[in-house]
Amino acid sequence: MIVIIDCGSSKTPLIESVVYEYDDTRVVPLFDFQIEEHADASGFIISGAPILITEIDPTPYLERFEWLKTNESPVLGICFGHQMIGLTFNALANRQRDDRDWQTVEIIAECALFDRLPDEIELMEDHCETVSIPADFIHVGVSDACVNEAMMHKTRPIYGVQFHPEVSGNHGAIVLENFVNICHNKKAVTFD
Repeated sequence: MIVIIDCGSSKTPLIESVVYEYDDTRVVPLFDFQIEEHADASGFIISGAPILITEIDPTPYLERFEWLKTNESPVLGICFGHQMIGLTFNALANRQRDDRDWQTVEIIAECALFDRLPDEIELMEDHCETVSIPADFIHVGVSDACVNEAMMHKTRPIYGVQFHPEVSGNHGAIVLENFVNICHNKKAVTFD
């Protein structure tokens, strides 16, 4: 079962509908989520949110994600989820111009999340903030509009994407299917 941590995005039901094609799902609101209650989960997806991390104190949210520092299960952060992963691992956040359209994302590192996809993919964006790439992460994807479109932890199966795969057609569905496969195989791509 994949647990989807709902941070308040209107797109969360779309994540659930795509992932449910490949595995059972459970949607849990962020402030109801307790990692101890989900030991049976094969992986976690952190949704987007209608929150600007550069305009709020992110501390209450970061406290909800402390478990990421010791978790060994696969995790995928989408948009706000991607940003929370970044901030949890000491990335910096910054504002950028609004991007609410399709972008060509170039995949620049081997990553199981992008198996069976070309090196350049059209994906849907919906954000005006970004995070830097933390020291323990590998830069995986870039676009003309955003440097950190995708990243992965160097040794653990933790992935973040700034784009929204749940509204990115077939290519986005493949990204989510690949994440389910990662959860089933419990694999992480590591680099020396």
